[in-house]
Amino acid sequence: MKNLFSILLLLCTGYMVHAQNSLSGKISAKGTNELLAGATIYFTDLKKGTTTDENGNYVVRNLPEGKYLVEIKFLGYSSKVLKVDISGNTVLDIELDEAHIEIHELVVTGVSHATEVRQNPVPSSIVPKSVLLENSSSNLIDAIAKQPGISQVTTGAAVSKPVIRGLGYNRVITLNNGLRQEGQQWGDEHGIEIDEYSVDRTEIIKGPGSLMYGSDGMAGVINFIAPKPVDDGKITGNIQSNYQTNNGLIGNSVMLAGNSKGFDWLARASRKDAHAYSNAYDEKVFNSGFNEFNYNAMVGLNKKWGYSHLTWSSFNQHLGMVEGERDSTGAFIKQIAVSDTIVDETLASSSDLNSYSLAVPKQFITHNRFASQSYFILGKSRLALNFSWQQNHRREYGNVLEPEQYELCFLLNTYTYDVKYFLPEMAGFETTIGLNGMQQSNSNRGEEFIIPQYSLFDYGLFAVTKKSIGKISFSGGARFDQRFFNSESLVVDSMEKFKAITRNFSTVAASLGGTYAVTDGLLLKLNVSRGFRAPNASELASNGKHEGTLRYEYGNSKLKAETSLQLDLGVNFSSEHLSVDLSLFRNSIQNFIYLQRISSVFGGDSIVDANDPVPTYQYIQGNAVLTGGEVFIDIHPHPLDWLHIENSFSYVEGVNKGQTDSAKYLPFIPPAHYQGELRANLGKHWKTFKNTYLKAQFDYYFAQKKVLLENATETPSQAYYLINLGAGTDVVSKKGNTLFSLYFSVNNLLNIAYQNHLSRIRYAAENTATGRVGVYNMGRNFSIKLVIPLNIKK
Repeated sequence: MKNLFSILLLLCTGYMVHAQNSLSGKISAKGTNELLAGATIYFTDLKKGTTTDENGNYVVRNLPEGKYLVEIKFLGYSSKVLKVDISGNTVLDIELDEAHIEIHELVVTGVSHATEVRQNPVPSSIVPKSVLLENSSSNLIDAIAKQPGISQVTTGAAVSKPVIRGLGYNRVITLNNGLRQEGQQWGDEHGIEIDEYSVDRTEIIKGPGSLMYGSDGMAGVINFIAPKPVDDGKITGNIQSNYQTNNGLIGNSVMLAGNSKGFDWLARASRKDAHAYSNAYDEKVFNSGFNEFNYNAMVGLNKKWGYSHLTWSSFNQHLGMVEGERDSTGAFIKQIAVSDTIVDETLASSSDLNSYSLAVPKQFITHNRFASQSYFILGKSRLALNFSWQQNHRREYGNVLEPEQYELCFLLNTYTYDVKYFLPEMAGFETTIGLNGMQQSNSNRGEEFIIPQYSLFDYGLFAVTKKSIGKISFSGGARFDQRFFNSESLVVDSMEKFKAITRNFSTVAASLGGTYAVTDGLLLKLNVSRGFRAPNASELASNGKHEGTLRYEYGNSKLKAETSLQLDLGVNFSSEHLSVDLSLFRNSIQNFIYLQRISSVFGGDSIVDANDPVPTYQYIQGNAVLTGGEVFIDIHPHPLDWLHIENSFSYVEGVNKGQTDSAKYLPFIPPAHYQGELRANLGKHWKTFKNTYLKAQFDYYFAQKKVLLENATETPSQAYYLINLGAGTDVVSKKGNTLFSLYFSVNNLLNIAYQNHLSRIRYAAENTATGRVGVYNMGRNFSIKLVIPLNIKK
């Protein structure tokens, strides 16, 4: 590997040793010619950029020759995306229009090349850092789940898994800064092992991402992106702190980053702690707290031959597991050890409910990751080499007699590889070919077992291209995938727990789409794609109780791979005072895999263990169709330049083809969701306070009646609404430098008691004192965030 790296480095420097390329100029306001100090200009593919000085001047040195997408941004002004041809000392003066519509990030990187969001025929959106800071959440997925078409499966306050247009788990690929993140995605009871504070922005691609990333991208791709490298010669950082009243969440993070002549580095440490959350019906929910401590670091070189970065991260989380058991008065109970062999029950005390310590059952999850990401300029072509090793270690503790002895233990090792070759532009075609995949092995180290030990290896060959002809931009490609899965047999107490399974899956995926610019402000989009997903280990072979999900699951070794055919239609309209984004889709999935509850031969539940009764489910298949869409409308009425009225609506319906009545609908499909936001941006000309905002949100979740009723697999959920408020500002010095930023918010202002349809703990035991089934979601929650920038070397 060292020899290969050296050869590539020599090739790259050999191509570019004599080149002295740069981009320089001024950035100003259109109409007034005001020079904009602090505007940013960034080459997304090169991970290189700078900011303008006090006179609006900028210069980016040591650039490779070629055509690159550049994003120019300044707060309060409409961002621009330009394709710039770099050759020698290139000069480009840029004018920005004053923004009327709330415009966030414009470039998405989770495709072959950096691409304008508006030009991408596959529906996509970007959640910037500002949105993550302005909104209160307990975890990273909750922070993005208000985006149109996005929802989450939750298990308490700490555990959330993303759902895109009704599909989640192994149908959503999660990327950590462009590289595949592999944990135990099949499970409900733990979330995404990425530090919330380490994310600078989030890219969401709705629709089959299988073309670029292989199996599991049928629903889409979520890419959590790290902060951009800092400007040359600078050392900067920040301190972030958060306190939330409902569960006493205390979060802190410290980050430092620097750049010295292209040598980049970054280091971060974060911690979050929370006790039990509360709501109007359950009051404090016993054992719903969590503790989290994380670290990550990066070192790398960014030169005119490209860049090479090495990253390391360590995610460590302790989770309490909510069972919801209560006494006749409705008070939560907990198990205690009376002696070395005797277990009893007692009421959870006030100390238990307010403690940051966790009771049994609980989990401890660690996720360690090393990654290498390199991007080389080879004349007019480019080469990306990305590799990672990840280890996900999950331990579950369920015996109060031995509270520190885990019963379940999974050790998952994953090696990923991703090689892309960007061909020189030919006749306007930008083409990429590549090879990627992973090798994965899972071993059981505990006393109990849910899934068998297994290994898998997969690879995918793909080619994608894009081209613009006048007002039409189109992109497409094809991919071949093959996955080899092998699991081991296991005999426990003379009973066969797992059978050995050997399965191979292969298929072809493809995508073709285009965007037509009717006018500068009106775009029409069409995309057709074929996705693929191989069944995971849990679906093929599970046999055991899932503590956090309150059910027993059986796998099905005969499952076939899922394939999908999705049609996307889109309309994007933007004017000075109105922006509309409409996306409609129809996704037809063959061999759709889902869980269905099993009934006993006598009727009622099929119970595996009478001493620990939980309902039993098994994975089955059918042909499914999901239809729906999202619409987002941003109104900025003239002449109220400070006012924004945002509205979004999401809807998805999942139907099991060929089934009627109680088996007609797919399980666990999110309900329709409307969100309205009234926002005032203030302080544009204030001296001490900048970027000040006030906002009010109204969230309405419709009742979900279209559920899988057969064998009581799931139950309908009721409609509910939430009112959220927020305010924030930057406090600046006389020289205009930000001293600190404050963000205030309150979620669920009216303390509404509700159960999200995708909450797993709404199926917990009945509260016999009230007759209500399950545990409710979090009640009113006040949050305050403080961000202090650190400018150690300017």
